[in-house]
Amino acid sequence: MNADLRSLGTLSSAQTRSISPENFDGAKGGGGRATEGTGAGPAAELGQGWKVSPSVDIAGNTTFELAAIEGPAVITHIWITTHRNNWRTLVLRAYWDGSDEPAIEVPLGDFFGQGWCRFAQLSSAAIAANSNGGFNSYWPMPFPASARLTLENLSPDVATVYYQITYETQVELVDAGYLHAQFRRSNPLPAATPHSILDGVEGHGKYVGTYMAWGVNRPGWWGEGEIKFFLDGDDEFPTICGTGTEDYFGGAWNFDVPGQGYSEYSTPYLGLHQVLRPDGLYHSQQRFGMYRWHLVDPIHFHSDLRVNIQALGWKSGHRYQVLQDDIASVAYFYLDRPAAPRPDLPDADDLAVSGAPMDPLT
Repeated sequence: MNADLRSLGTLSSAQTRSISPENFDGAKGGGGRATEGTGAGPAAELGQGWKVSPSVDIAGNTTFELAAIEGPAVITHIWITTHRNNWRTLVLRAYWDGSDEPAIEVPLGDFFGQGWCRFAQLSSAAIAANSNGGFNSYWPMPFPASARLTLENLSPDVATVYYQITYETQVELVDAGYLHAQFRRSNPLPAATPHSILDGVEGHGKYVGTYMAWGVNRPGWWGEGEIKFFLDGDDEFPTICGTGTEDYFGGAWNFDVPGQGYSEYSTPYLGLHQVLRPDGLYHSQQRFGMYRWHLVDPIHFHSDLRVNIQALGWKSGHRYQVLQDDIASVAYFYLDRPAAPRPDLPDADDLAVSGAPMDPLT
């Protein structure tokens, strides 16, 4: 039995609270009191307490505050869902301890391993994405003073969002870092240039996870590239160097099971949970979703960290082929400070996923 399960039998003075559209501030005894909301019509014959406010409508080109919490506290679980048309146009941000800069700034779908805006089951210890778009995060998010979580709607259309954010107060936070998550996209990746997963981070922390949405722009195998972790003063050469893309995500031999081809898998710590195959019309390139959570093997750094990955295939003569693919990534890490340098988030057009037209809002 792991340490987390053993600790379930240990009682503490912690208080559990939860924020949702039925209790916007998480107040004790504050749930189910709504008299108006998105469910007011269906509940008209039943009245207060009968699912009057299960969701929120976020107007186009606006930002909605999901939660404002006073610490010390730790967010233990986030559940959220919305139509898949919104997975790249809603941006999740988290601000810790009054910082003006977000520690988390990621399109909603990418944070939950769904960067291609098409559902794929993801069954892991840190993130679970379940039918049909039920997003769950179990990343611990501790903060000594305060937390503010927002969703920005980059689309001109209204987005309906259901969510629940569970947290514990009256907790002791000893040597707790702040959770950070940063998004980057290379579309296409410049020739002979690694894709940057993380750069410019300074401080004491540990790297705990990678999600990648990888779109292949030419035929053939695409995953020979190495991931590299440059830490604590590394310059030209990294301290940690992988042996291939599928190797880093826990697979082998091109993810190719003989007779089956690319084969999806989803485990507690790593997976190739999504394979989108060309359909001959809208989906002309193969696209993949992969994750690696360093939960039991975190990468510790004490002064700085930089992470990148190569895009390599094969050409004639058993030589590597430099690729220019569409690569998006999310880097998850804990840091001893509430904000870190991050790139500008692409605008809505540059975030958009090419392929089939979006589903109608039904």
